[in-house]
Amino acid sequence: MEKNKSARVVKDMTHGDIYKLMAGFALPIFLSQVFQQLYNTADTFIVGKFLGTDALAAVSSSGTLIFLLVSFFSGTAMGAGVVISRYFGAGDNDRVSRAIHTNIAFGIVSGLLLTLVGVTMTPTFLVWMQTDPDVLPQSIEYFRMYFFGSLVMIMYNICMGIMNAVGDSKRPLYFLIISSMTNVVLDILFVGVFRWGVWSAAFATVLSQGLSVILCFAHLLKKGFVFSVEIKKIKFHGDMLSEIIHYGLPSGIQNSVIGLANVIVQSQINSFGKLAMAAYGTHAKIEGFAFLPITSFTSAITTFISQNLGAKEYDRAKKGARFGILSAVIMAELIGVLYFLFASTLIGMFDSTPEVIELGVRQARICSLFYCLLAFSHSIAAVCRGSGKAFVPMFIMLSVWCVIRIIYIMIIMNTIGEIDYIYWAYPITWSISSIIYMIYYKCSDWIHGFEKPNKRLF
Repeated sequence: MEKNKSARVVKDMTHGDIYKLMAGFALPIFLSQVFQQLYNTADTFIVGKFLGTDALAAVSSSGTLIFLLVSFFSGTAMGAGVVISRYFGAGDNDRVSRAIHTNIAFGIVSGLLLTLVGVTMTPTFLVWMQTDPDVLPQSIEYFRMYFFGSLVMIMYNICMGIMNAVGDSKRPLYFLIISSMTNVVLDILFVGVFRWGVWSAAFATVLSQGLSVILCFAHLLKKGFVFSVEIKKIKFHGDMLSEIIHYGLPSGIQNSVIGLANVIVQSQINSFGKLAMAAYGTHAKIEGFAFLPITSFTSAITTFISQNLGAKEYDRAKKGARFGILSAVIMAELIGVLYFLFASTLIGMFDSTPEVIELGVRQARICSLFYCLLAFSHSIAAVCRGSGKAFVPMFIMLSVWCVIRIIYIMIIMNTIGEIDYIYWAYPITWSISSIIYMIYYKCSDWIHGFEKPNKRLF
């Protein structure tokens, strides 16, 4: 089936040079993630410099909490990306349109629900996570304000996912650059000049994310494109909602499982006091840069495989998977080596407190050289999602990154009780999941994942 002209304005990844297509798709996402990290890191850096260690610990104390609550909805919405890419590759623009409008409706409902839960339950969550009493009031201020922006946070990810699914990774980059620069300016103004307090850093994030959503919708509302959105068509289409849930719910559960495990790790870190909290949060921000090649190439892998399997281009899908996996692993390890070598300098940029630097460097030296395994696991998970096998990474993450990691943490805290052994929870579970993923990738028939999806979960 030949795609109509409106489909050709976006990137059809079923024809042309595989490596150029994937690299060309991944590069804007990589740059987008650089600005996303600047976006996220601005709060930590500016708060630490202007408001001190207690405020930095407040911002850092429960970043995993946000990931846990947001990741379920954003992960489920990823199912729409798989559905959109699949039908775009097959040239079925009617189903593409209905999947897009269903996904937007899902995002609106999810954002409102997350706002209600996050704003209401923030104090309870933070107490459960053993947040240091000295920083608890500021933590509540920060995260409650952050959750007020849940709708725009989810809707940006929804819009970005729609554009990526049809091969357009450049416009999300442009919009994110604008919002990231806005966020930094507002952080400096609210925190550095007005000294409004830690809550204003979250307020700056909400405002800048709102700007990015406005820009995204201004583009999506244009008429005559395969992705065009019409307000009156935003509703739940039963068949598309069923497919989105089938392919997306496992991703949402997978993300939540990872988030839950990280919340438990964060809770144990918090029990070591505010200096450990600040060090862990700073490390997490820096480690986010190691995720850049992982995120960029996993997005490329999922979109490329979904489009090509939709078009029944099986050999192209296999070649694209191999290229994406190798690229993500190499780039992640290069970043890990650099972090290992310059950990002290990088952590000191956020907080000059010697104890914070010392703890942050210890975690960096334990984890950074294993980033290749982290990238490999996420890359195979992307292959599974792109081929309609979303249940596979869900089960692997549930068993390894949640159950095994939590059991390990509980044993360590009840026996040795030293913080370095908590840090080791990450490379140990990355190694185990990588072995399992390798076996699955080599031995399974993932290439026919969309065929009889209700019967072929694995």
